[in-house]
Amino acid sequence: MSQLTESATWREIHAQPEIWRSWSTQLAEQAAQVRSWISARSPDEIWLSGAGTSAFIGDILCAGDRRLRAVATTDLVAGPQDLLNDDHILAVQFGRSGNSSESVGMMDVMDASRPGWDRLHITCNPDGALATRPAPGPGEARVINLPEATHDAGFAMTSSFTTMLLSALACLSNFDAATQLPRMADQADSLLERIAALNIPRPDRAVFLGSGALTGVARESALKVLELAAGRTVTQWDSCLGFRHGPKALVDKTTHVFVMLHPDAHTAQYDQDMADEIRRQYPDIHVTTIGPRGDIEITSTGDVRADAVLYVLPAQILSAQWSADLELPVDDPFQGQNLSRVVSGVTLYPFVG
Repeated sequence: MSQLTESATWREIHAQPEIWRSWSTQLAEQAAQVRSWISARSPDEIWLSGAGTSAFIGDILCAGDRRLRAVATTDLVAGPQDLLNDDHILAVQFGRSGNSSESVGMMDVMDASRPGWDRLHITCNPDGALATRPAPGPGEARVINLPEATHDAGFAMTSSFTTMLLSALACLSNFDAATQLPRMADQADSLLERIAALNIPRPDRAVFLGSGALTGVARESALKVLELAAGRTVTQWDSCLGFRHGPKALVDKTTHVFVMLHPDAHTAQYDQDMADEIRRQYPDIHVTTIGPRGDIEITSTGDVRADAVLYVLPAQILSAQWSADLELPVDDPFQGQNLSRVVSGVTLYPFVG
């Protein structure tokens, strides 16, 4: 247990509520300025970009907002010819370090091919490329530097993910950070304590399912477990309705299925049906529901995109616990081999188009 509780990852997971509280007022002020800037710039479309966990922020925030489009930096850098257009784009990039190869690569592509696009960078590292590299113009640029505590020292992104997501939501919608973040922090304090006390045993296979914006949360949850268990727990994610169309073949007697119950009553019917079906078809496996009236109860804020930071907490806690159970170093489960905290060293090829 000491290996777990003394890890930076465990501390960073539990630091999230206080980070949100202390950031709420400053975020509200900065977000108001960014919203005014976006209104004045009047982009045709807003792209939300990142790699890995940072990309999933876009998947979540795009739900229900047709102005927004999730464009992973990994997709743009590899195939810009498939994505670049002549619209006036606001390119929002997320990055914990702000130095990943694809973050730099996306800026290279825009510098060379779309210098008129506007940029908003939301990052946890004030010294990283996203925070410090100037735009060539004529497009304008803004940077939101998150509190230092969000620059996770651990391998897995935890407070960086949730705080970047909430910060972007405040900039791109009417989400009231000043009042909502303290309330969400109070709920998160209780939720973290309840999840940690469950002591759910590590399964060989873990499946995370969610609908709408929560599909992105399911994807991030599956990645957290896969990363911190160093692949020893195989994971899968999907939408609740999509899971029946083949992916359910993964389920066997060693599987634990987590179903996120959407706060919208209509959508939640499909989520609950999925949980009930798996329990009926696989009576000997564990199925855990997360959300309103779920096994792990969550009270909705009224915006499922904001709720996402609460729905991801079970996977954060469980992945850290399971990593420690495997006697892996929680802050570096791959022990410096194969996977690293910041992806670097990717060869970037010039593109002009």
